[in-house]
Amino acid sequence: MFRKSIYKTPAQLRSMVEPGLITASALDAVSALVRAGITTAELDAEAARVIAAHDAESNFQLVRGYHHTTCISVNEQVVHGIPGERVLQPGDIVSVDCGAQFRGWNGDSAVTFIVPDPARPETMERRTELSRVTEGSMWAGIAAMASATHIGQIGAAIQEYIEAQPGEYGILREYVGHGIGRKMHEAPSVFNYRTPDAGAEIRPGLALAIEPMVTAGGEATFIEDDDWTVSTVDGSDGSHWEHSVARHENGIWVLTAPDGGAAGLAPFGVTPTPIA
Repeated sequence: MFRKSIYKTPAQLRSMVEPGLITASALDAVSALVRAGITTAELDAEAARVIAAHDAESNFQLVRGYHHTTCISVNEQVVHGIPGERVLQPGDIVSVDCGAQFRGWNGDSAVTFIVPDPARPETMERRTELSRVTEGSMWAGIAAMASATHIGQIGAAIQEYIEAQPGEYGILREYVGHGIGRKMHEAPSVFNYRTPDAGAEIRPGLALAIEPMVTAGGEATFIEDDDWTVSTVDGSDGSHWEHSVARHENGIWVLTAPDGGAAGLAPFGVTPTPIA
């Protein structure tokens, strides 16, 4: 039995719009700086600057033991990479995960970038395709949230999208999406694959962070010596995309997208509706 507390009132959902947009602004600022030669610490500092400029705070820094504004994962690192002195190289695939807390409410989003490398077009194409598949699976899951009755249908839609693509991909099993609201991580869990359990009911008031984590090889991962970074065992590349999404009386709204998710949802025939 799931507690009613996982569902928000319309006023509470409206309070989640601003932290979502602040999170989006931070990732947009990071996007403008991604290039060969920049350090992951510099990208993290830019996200911190934007969040502070909006009188918000990094919700990542509210996680016990974590001291950065973002997680930045490069190549075989899939999630939870720690920003530092690592210098981005041409052709790197880089996933940036970021969140902001504003007036007690949270946003959480992740984007994958490819550092340009004209000298290695095949590498660029392969990594771009991995990012495309991961992002597409996220939008498939978000689109499912618009009409699904239970959370398990979101995971099924994500897996079905990935399986329909050419090539072989792995879906991380140990790391999943989650509810979001007063805390960045709330119940319920949102699996990125089919499960026997239907999961919590999807109805107005539900806010979820939908975040597929996909590899270009096997699903097995390990945690590096820094006790945070999750990397693939086989060394294959990883990609991570995430949006915070609200289901309300009139439909869904992607809280961490300035257009509410209109562009990403259009291929799935779903039109987002602002929260009334």
